[in-house]
Amino acid sequence: MILVTGGAGFIGSNFVLDWLAQTDEPVLNLDKLTYAGNLENLASVQGDARHVFVQGDIGDSALLDSLLAQHQPRAVLNFAAESHVDRSIHGPEDFIQTNVVGTLRLLQSVRAYWQVRDEARRAQFRFLHVSTDEVYGSLSATDAAFTESNKLEPNSPYSASKAASDHLVRAWLHTYGLPVLTTNCSNNYGPLHFPEKLIPLMIVNALAGKPLPIYGDGLQVRDWLYVKDHCSAIRRVLQAGRVGEIYNVGGWNEKPNIEIVNTVCALLDELRPRADGGSYRSQISYVQDRPGHDRRYAIDASKIERELGWRPAETFESGIRKTVQWYLDNQAWVTHVQSGAYREWVQTNYAQRQ
Repeated sequence: MILVTGGAGFIGSNFVLDWLAQTDEPVLNLDKLTYAGNLENLASVQGDARHVFVQGDIGDSALLDSLLAQHQPRAVLNFAAESHVDRSIHGPEDFIQTNVVGTLRLLQSVRAYWQVRDEARRAQFRFLHVSTDEVYGSLSATDAAFTESNKLEPNSPYSASKAASDHLVRAWLHTYGLPVLTTNCSNNYGPLHFPEKLIPLMIVNALAGKPLPIYGDGLQVRDWLYVKDHCSAIRRVLQAGRVGEIYNVGGWNEKPNIEIVNTVCALLDELRPRADGGSYRSQISYVQDRPGHDRRYAIDASKIERELGWRPAETFESGIRKTVQWYLDNQAWVTHVQSGAYREWVQTNYAQRQ
């Protein structure tokens, strides 16, 4: 069995679904079910004996100790995190509590569990920490893409909290010998993405006839990674990654935000035309940029290809079409996640930027 934390969130739930589609090995899924954790993401494995779901917090040491002792996983994969930069600007303490304190407590419980395994099980055990390219800071237009040797220079409360968790994972390897692996991924997109992030927000707002808010000039550049490609990379790192190593996972798709939005609009024009015959592009609205907005992220994913033979299967063109189609086909899911709390957050974040 493996233990997945944060397995009801966007990336975590995609990973759980892909894992169970690829293997019969059971998953113990621990998720706090905050606003972005959604059991509907896991509806297709409801009743599957290979999937054991527990609602709980990675900061709850007693719960962690109990689950580890009861289920004895061969690996722990940590997806649990507060992950939205804008939310971290409005309320950084939640990010410190989950991403730093939560990771610390998870590491402590896992270390205690790992230390009392027999020698063979200790040798086989892995702790895989899922992190982000945002810990590396911002690049200029001419800078080389981030490699695993880049120093950490986080610029937002979110990325600072993730950088802190990365440091903790490294320290538990070097101080205690815990066999850890770390992945730093670029911007994910795809099915089950909570509609506060750029791509799902644009799809949802476009279909609702609302403005499509673009921060600043819209020329901030990100590397885009289809979520199922990210899942396959994590499986490969867990299978064959070298203990203590960091693996950058990217999609080789650097694109400015405004190009992403125009692509989404063009796909919606094709797949779900507006009743008035106009283009969804007419709903684009430039708004005040967020504080400290990093200009460019870019991932050099050559190490994971060279050492582990992994490359993304999707191009951006194929992945974004699948993503838009998924949202068109799953309007009930979208409606259910857009609760009162979600609407209040959108009002809080965007009203002041108009």
